[in-house]
Amino acid sequence: METYTMDEALELMGFGKFQLLVLVYAGMGWAAEAMEIILLSFVGPLVREEWKVSAENESLLSSVVFAGMLIGASGWGFVSDKYGRRTGLLFSTLFTSGMGFLSAFSPNYPCLLALRFLVGVGVGGGHVFSSWFLEFVPAQNRGTWIVVFSFFWTIGTVLEASLAWVVISLLSWRWLLALTAVPCFLLIPFFGITPESPRYLCVQNRTSDAMLVLERIAITNQAALPPGVFTYHQEKKVDHTVLTSEKEDLLPVSEKECTFDNAMSSKYGSGIAALFRLLSRKLLRSTLLLWFSFFANSFAYYGLVLLTSQLSGANRSCTSGLTNAVQQKDANLYKDTFITSLAEFPGLILSAILVDWFGRKASMWFMLFTCCAFIGPLVLHQNELLTTVLLFSARAVAMGSFTVLCLYAPEVYPTSVRSTGVGIATAIGRIGGVVCPLVAVAMLRSCHQMEAILVFEMVLFLAGVACFLFPIETKGREMD
Repeated sequence: METYTMDEALELMGFGKFQLLVLVYAGMGWAAEAMEIILLSFVGPLVREEWKVSAENESLLSSVVFAGMLIGASGWGFVSDKYGRRTGLLFSTLFTSGMGFLSAFSPNYPCLLALRFLVGVGVGGGHVFSSWFLEFVPAQNRGTWIVVFSFFWTIGTVLEASLAWVVISLLSWRWLLALTAVPCFLLIPFFGITPESPRYLCVQNRTSDAMLVLERIAITNQAALPPGVFTYHQEKKVDHTVLTSEKEDLLPVSEKECTFDNAMSSKYGSGIAALFRLLSRKLLRSTLLLWFSFFANSFAYYGLVLLTSQLSGANRSCTSGLTNAVQQKDANLYKDTFITSLAEFPGLILSAILVDWFGRKASMWFMLFTCCAFIGPLVLHQNELLTTVLLFSARAVAMGSFTVLCLYAPEVYPTSVRSTGVGIATAIGRIGGVVCPLVAVAMLRSCHQMEAILVFEMVLFLAGVACFLFPIETKGREMD
């Protein structure tokens, strides 16, 4: 009897209206995450002034959000693997919007820190949006469309800078916190029509439900399903007594493997079983390299954002012998954030060109090494124009590399542990976001620019090597 697989069905139906609707919904969630993070650049100084918070305690506002994201990234990944992508999306969105709105009414700084920590927990589920979206995209289109999806992040950063520019000058930072939570609220009314991932349904042995989703895609795209019977499990027999390679682990799951996973879940619990699978011999190398790559990319990206706002002020204070940098006007802060955010657009275009041409691995290490080259001259003090150009270019390729990494990670892992694997990797990446201010801010304020840049160079170089050492290239490969 003639049969067809999930990837064959998606390839034949193509990327159409159905996937565009999924893209818009997931993209709004991605933009909302960007807004909640970029928000920290504007609220911190205002809160410090109103409540007379010390500079050290002000930095806690960023740290607690990233700490919350570290917990949320792994937690929501596990929820979406065990209870469904839609469940993970719904509750992370409700959590983010609710805590974000409540934080606008914080009576004091400790309460604000606690609520923003909870916002971080909710925002940590943002990676589920990308995994959910990718599971509807045909293999031949994944590279291009994950780049399009990443544009929503940049749109979120630009929108937040524009919103802050207007709202803070007319109202207050509390209004900015409340209005930033609105995009998440807008997602909730449309949740009822969002489809569950057919790949997740197959893993749960709900093949008939997965078939209904495929039929819905066919109707919306005005396309036809392949002839024959839909099948999820691999037809050929697999000899499990023979050691298999990591590439083979990415093939569709066999019945025996499903039984083994269920036994592991019963013995250790689903979370521990998923972690065991991520650290199994088949996936260990990819998992460890992904963990470091996410850490390094987060360190570099958020560090470059901080360098943009800190470098010129540090140069002025160090060269003039002052102990404290001159504070920029709020308007300059919004303008700088707006302009540097625009650097991400050429980075996304570059990654779109490279990812399906050179492949995932080559695109990542090429852009990381290029980022090294751009920030290298900053070991010495440069004039303001050259510094701006170098940081603009470095942020562009850093964004491009991060975008390809966010595509590569879901492609590496099988569906049964995809969100958990990406969630844990994302969580480890958040540690990079917490650590980078110690380099980007502390060293610069101590007039140690050369040392700060050398640390960035080392992290970026090692990340490029890690991408070069990834065991598999996922370009054009079917997703389990």
